[in-house]
Amino acid sequence: MKLITRYLIRQLSVMTVYALLAFLALYSFFDIINEVGDLGKGSYNGAKMMQYVLMQMPAHAYDLMPLAVLIGGLIALSQLASGSEITVMKTSGMSTKKLIAVLLRFGLIFAVATAALGEWLAPSLSQSAENMKATATSGRISTGAQGLWLKEQNNIINVREMLPDHTLLGVKVWRHNEAFQLAEAVEAESATLNPDNSWQLKNVRRSLLDGEAVRTETQAEQNWPVRLQRGLLDVLLVKPEQMSVSELTTYIGHLKNNRQQTKLYEIAWWRKLMYPVAALVMALVALAFTPQNTRRGNMGLKLFGGICLGLAFHFAGRLFGFTGQLYGIPPFIAAVLPTMLFAVLGVYLIRRQEKR
Repeated sequence: MKLITRYLIRQLSVMTVYALLAFLALYSFFDIINEVGDLGKGSYNGAKMMQYVLMQMPAHAYDLMPLAVLIGGLIALSQLASGSEITVMKTSGMSTKKLIAVLLRFGLIFAVATAALGEWLAPSLSQSAENMKATATSGRISTGAQGLWLKEQNNIINVREMLPDHTLLGVKVWRHNEAFQLAEAVEAESATLNPDNSWQLKNVRRSLLDGEAVRTETQAEQNWPVRLQRGLLDVLLVKPEQMSVSELTTYIGHLKNNRQQTKLYEIAWWRKLMYPVAALVMALVALAFTPQNTRRGNMGLKLFGGICLGLAFHFAGRLFGFTGQLYGIPPFIAAVLPTMLFAVLGVYLIRRQEKR
C-alpha cells in the first residue's frame, strides 16, 4: 500500500507542477505585454523588464497554487481512471477513506509550499521588483500624487516621495493637541531614518500656534523621535495581499494603536492564514470531479466543470474581500467563507459519488 501511496502522490504532484508552470508562463506573457508600454522610461530596458517579470513569478505561483492543485489533481486522477488504475486500487483494498487520506497528504505538500511562498519569498521579491522598476523608470519611489500618509499618536504625517535608500523627500507633519486642535506644523525638505527609528529632518521649517499668534522657526537639521518602526514604510509601499502575515500583524497593531480602520488588513491577514488550506480543499474537489466510470463519456464534461469551479474559487476570494469591506462582514467570515464553502461542496460531491 505504501508503494501505491507514493505512486499516487508522485503522479498528482507531477501534473500539478506542470499545471502551475503552464499558468506561470501564461501570466508572465500577460506581464510582458503590460510592461512593454514602460520600456524606454529612464533606464527601464528589456533586461530589467524580464527581471521584473521573473521576480513577480513567486507571487503568481502563490495565487495560482490551489488552482494548479485542482487542475493537476483532476488530470492525474482522470488519467488513472481512464486506465482503470483507480478501479484496480479499490479492488486491491484501497477504500475511499484511504484515497482521501492520500489526497490530503498530496494537498499538504502544496499547502506548505503555498505558506512558504506567501510568508517569505513572494512578499520580499514583489517589493524588490516594484522598487527596482520605480528606481529604473523615475529614480525614486512615489506613492501617488499626494504622497504617503501616516498617523502616529498626535501626528499626521505626509511623505511626498521615498528614494530607494529610504531617504524621505517632502516631509510634512501636523501635530494636534488632546482637543484635536492644530498645535504645530513642520515641513522638511528631506529626512533620513536613524538606527533608533528616529528621523533626521533636514532644512526644517516649524510653525508653532500659540493662541492667536503663529511663531515660525527654521533649522538646518532636527532629530525627530518618531515611534514608527523602521520597516513600516516598506510595508506601506505594497498592497495588503502582497504582505506577509508578520508584516500585516505589525501594521494592524500600528493602526489599532492610532485608532484607525483595520478591516481591509484584517481580511488580508485571515486570507493569508486560510489560503494554504485551499490546497487541501482543492485536492478533495479534484476527487469529487473525477469520473468513476469512463465508459459513460462524461470525462471531458467533468474536467471542464472542475476547471470552471477552480476559476470560480480563484476569483471568489477577492470578491468576498471586497464584499466584506463594503457591507461590514466580519473579516474572519469574509476570508474563511469561500474555502469553507468549497470544502463542504467537495465532501458533499464525494459522498454523493459513493452512494451511486
